[in-house]
Order: sequence, then structure tokens, then C-alpha cells
Amino acid sequence: MTWVLTVIFIAGVLYIGIKKHLLAFLVKRCLEAAVTIFVIVTLIFSLLRLMPGGPFDAEKALPPEVMANLAAKYKLDAPISEQYLNYLNKLIHGDLGESYKYIGRPVSQIIADTFPVSFQLGIYALILSFAIGIPLGVIAASKHNTWLDSSAMFVAMSGVTLPSFLVAALLILIFSFKLNLLPPALWEGPIYYVLPVVTLGLRPAAILARLTRASVLDVIRADFVRTAYAKGLSQRLVLFKHVLKNSLIPVLTYSGPLIADILSGAFIIEVIFAVPGMGRHLILSVTNRDYPLVLGMSLLFSVMLVLCNLIVDLLYVLVDPRIKLT
Repeated sequence: MTWVLTVIFIAGVLYIGIKKHLLAFLVKRCLEAAVTIFVIVTLIFSLLRLMPGGPFDAEKALPPEVMANLAAKYKLDAPISEQYLNYLNKLIHGDLGESYKYIGRPVSQIIADTFPVSFQLGIYALILSFAIGIPLGVIAASKHNTWLDSSAMFVAMSGVTLPSFLVAALLILIFSFKLNLLPPALWEGPIYYVLPVVTLGLRPAAILARLTRASVLDVIRADFVRTAYAKGLSQRLVLFKHVLKNSLIPVLTYSGPLIADILSGAFIIEVIFAVPGMGRHLILSVTNRDYPLVLGMSLLFSVMLVLCNLIVDLLYVLVDPRIKLT
């Protein structure tokens, strides 16, 4: 993952390095990102320590000697301020610590083993979301106040309001148990990808469709659109070449957190479909008070969210040259 982020960062620097003000913008955003991540790590660390219970509490209490040895091994008997400084020192050196639940396994290894699966699931769901949501929104706006518009928005509203676990249950019931077409769980080949990808991608697709429709309806009344029609251009050419490009700013704004959320793994979907991604580990880490694992996965999500928002800010200039990153 480190080398991927490095390549993206270098490519971004080379791309915008021609203009000094854009490079200054990038440096400023990177500094802001560092402060944001620092604050997030501090808050999560503090909240974990303030929660009742500890990482080695169980229904059957361990002997005091064992608890003392575990606390000494993981330095949980030290003052919280000292624990915090030790964690920051390890974090600066790239050490996310060792899991309390999975003895002997570093958090970085757990993330390296599970993140590729969550990333793969997220990429497929992301492609599905954009492939369905944006065209559906454009078509609905072009057929405004018709049955096609109403039908598309009914489907989009259903996708937004229905919870993911309910959609997952319905898809499993219909396509796995009734029609016997798709496997209900696991992640062992392309046919296993269909149900979790569709479940994860439907809600973002519905939101993208509504955003695209509203934005296109605002742009489609502009003077340059009427001029394009007056020149004899076809409706499809006007919509997808002229209108859509000027309607993408709200879609891009939503895409930043959307991409980060999907690529980091939809935890409930992974648990329902038994996908061997980060979801099961994150849920168990919270349940078991596995401090290093919770912090490591939260840090990963924070970095992805900040990075995706930064990329979206840079894409604003490509979509609308009138926007200046100063």
C-alpha cells in the first residue's frame, strides 16, 4: 500500500509541479492532512482508553498475576500520557503495534492480508455505482416529469432508504435460495463477487443518480445549452458532452468520501457475505478492545479519506477550468 500511495503522490507532484501556486496548494493540503490525522489518532486513542472495560477482560476473570503480566507486556500499566507518546513514537516509525487478540501478529500484517480483499470489493462496487448512477441521473433529468423520470427516482429513492443488510438478505433469498443462481457467501471466484458487489454498490449508485439528476436539471437550462441545441446538435451529444461535464462538481464533491468509504471496505457487507476483508477484524477489534487494531484500521480509513478528498480537489480544475486552486 505504501508504494501505491507514493506513486500517486509523485504523479500528482509531477502533474501540478509546473504551476507553483498549485504546488503550494498541495503542500498546504498535505500539512492540513497531517494535522487532521494527528487529531483523529488522538481522539480515537483517548476514547478507547475512556471506554469501560479493558482488552483482557472476559466473562471469567483472569488471575491477578496474569492480568499484571499482560499489562506489563503491552505497557498498559503505564500512565496514559506515556502510552500515548509511545504509540506516537511507534507510529512515526511506521509501527502500528501488535494485536492484543491475534497474539504475535502485527497490525500492519493484518491490514496487509485483509485490505486487498476489501479494496477489490470496493473497486468493483465503485465501478458499478458510477456506471449505473451517473447515466441514470442524466436520463432522468433529460426526461424530466415523465414516467421514466419518476421510475428512475423511485428506484433511486428505494436504494437510498433501504438499509444494506435488508438488501443483502433480499438478494440472498431471491438469487441464492429461490432461483439457486448465485452463492450466498464467501469470496472464492467471480461468481461469488456478484451479490456483495451489487449490495455494496446499489446505495452509492442511487445517491449518485439523485445528485446527477439535480445538477443536470440546473445546467440544462443554461444559455450555452440552448445555443448548442440551436446549432443542431443531437440531444445525446449535448447531454453527455456539454451538460454532464458542467454538472459533475456536486458529484465529485460526494465522490471523495464515497470512494474512501467503499475502498476501505463496507464492514457490514463483508460480515454478511463472509468476505475475508477488514470488516470482521474491525468489528472483533472493537468488541475485544483491541486498541492497536482499532487505531490501525481507523488510521487507514482516515488517510484514504484525506487522500481521496485531495484528489477530488485537484479534479475540480480538470472538470471546470474556471476553478483556481490558490
